[in-house]
Amino acid sequence: MKRVLVVGGYGLVGGWVVRLLRSTWDDVQVVIGGRRPEEGEALAKECGATVAHIDTTDAETGLASLGPVDLVVAAVQDPDDDLLRAVLRAGIAHIGLVRKADNLGPTAILAADLARRPAMVMGHWQAGAATFAALATAREFGRVERVELSALFDSADPAGQMSAADSASFFTRALMRADGHWRWVAPGDSVRTVRRAGRDPFDAQPMGVLDVPAVVAATGATHVRFDIGRGESAGTTTGGAASHEIYVDMWGQDVHGRPLARRTTISDGRGQAHLTALGALIGVERVLGLDGGEQLPAGLTMPERVIDPSHAVDRLRQFGVTVTTKSLPSWRSPV
Repeated sequence: MKRVLVVGGYGLVGGWVVRLLRSTWDDVQVVIGGRRPEEGEALAKECGATVAHIDTTDAETGLASLGPVDLVVAAVQDPDDDLLRAVLRAGIAHIGLVRKADNLGPTAILAADLARRPAMVMGHWQAGAATFAALATAREFGRVERVELSALFDSADPAGQMSAADSASFFTRALMRADGHWRWVAPGDSVRTVRRAGRDPFDAQPMGVLDVPAVVAATGATHVRFDIGRGESAGTTTGGAASHEIYVDMWGQDVHGRPLARRTTISDGRGQAHLTALGALIGVERVLGLDGGEQLPAGLTMPERVIDPSHAVDRLRQFGVTVTTKSLPSWRSPV
């Protein structure tokens, strides 16, 4: 039986990770960790989990009190990698959900040096959902030239409200690929308008998530950017709960050299936190081998290297996420 510790497991994203793990895998024990474990007691009772005191600045003490743990999912900020260091030194596998392109370096070096089990960095948008969709879409292409990813925050989404309040930490400099070169840009300097068929467009600004270098590495596209904006989601527009939406716009050529343009839309009616937790669940299943795949080697890894994107998209659909791909309208042709 596998044992997973979710640090921050009583937060919005962490809570969904706990629920999904317990509802999907009967043979996985889940521990909800954090500085205020009493806040996780109700969730633990609901899901059949346990709670533990884990302070990221003294994680060694908390880990030592728990006994054997197979995997730690970090759904909290760990700015100085204190939790990561303690987990790796204890010989435990690790999944981190919060790293961005501008602060990955120290984390990657630490994981590469210390990891005796897999250490997966899932600081991609919604723990890889956007990248999985992009790489699955790219399989239609013979050559990918340009990829524009965007996400829509709906202010009615509880996670959207949290992110708006914490926007200073999100909207630091952003990494883009332009004309085959890396560019660091200030978010407010590169705003673009994302159009939607039959619905109002929204303005979006770049964000330094790991999807950009991931998509560049996998496709070789010379233009890649990720942008985030606010507006009414499909769920709100139709009178329901706020949904979270991701758009993957891609241009290039098919296998015969003919122009090809596609838009893949991801929509989760349960919102951003649920979609992030689903991405994390897919990562957990891969790291622990619950998906039937081969055991991962020790060391630093990225989800796009070890998770088949078509499998990941199918997994999202199994949990009610809508993923559709259509020809891109002419109003989206690149300039």
